[in-house]
Amino acid sequence: MNITQYLPKDLFKGKTVFITGGGSGINLGVGKGFAALGADLGICGRTAEKLESAARELQGLGAKVSASVADVRDYKALEAALDQCKRTVGPIDVLVCGAAGNFPIPAEKLSPNGFKSVIDIDLLGSFNACRAAFDQLAATHGSVIFISAGMSYIPYPYQVHVGAAKAGIDNMMRNLALEWGRHGIRCNSIVPGPIAGTEGMRRLGGQGAAWAGSRAVPLGRFGEVEDIAHAAAFLASPLASFVTGTVLVVDGGQNLSGSASFAAAIEAMQPQP
Repeated sequence: MNITQYLPKDLFKGKTVFITGGGSGINLGVGKGFAALGADLGICGRTAEKLESAARELQGLGAKVSASVADVRDYKALEAALDQCKRTVGPIDVLVCGAAGNFPIPAEKLSPNGFKSVIDIDLLGSFNACRAAFDQLAATHGSVIFISAGMSYIPYPYQVHVGAAKAGIDNMMRNLALEWGRHGIRCNSIVPGPIAGTEGMRRLGGQGAAWAGSRAVPLGRFGEVEDIAHAAAFLASPLASFVTGTVLVVDGGQNLSGSASFAAAIEAMQPQP
């Protein structure tokens, strides 16, 4: 699915989008969506090789790219990455907080350090990025997009640490939307559903209780990375100029109450061999 089929190719021309965890997965897909619409990019992550590969892909779409090795838990490193982006690409118009950690584990086996690690990457890392980018965003009247998850409002087995982190992110998003609106900064979250081909699906796909398969998605399919890129482009665009403090769920209905039991009922109605 080509995002430029639906939106003007120059929608974000002259704009800079900075993405934490932008070297792979959904975050890179979001970056490619913005690049296809004319944006320049800043990306950061912990692995130089991933960032270098991502930068080449984004440059191939015509974007100027600033790539920095930076752990979102390290505020000074994030400041340096954002400053480099401003110097080499341009001041930030859109911040996408996408860096995240996850591993499925029963709560009784989760160590305090493991719990803290996910909170620090997801929640503290998102705050660090917002705080470090504030001056640039206030100057450009920019927007912040947080990549959240259904665990923020629905309990998932083996995801207590992620649920706590994402719930904190969505509440922080609302607080920042409330406080930073006077600076012209909009803040919103995207909740992706099961997205095909991502690290999250590889890690969680084997947990039958967590993912019942595409039949548990009312729209009947897994999502594509482009689905999240489209949502991010909408939230960052003038089409959403009066949208702030909102959680946009892009999951094909997977997190609707009763989706799994509905899928089971449909299955039971099928003719038996």
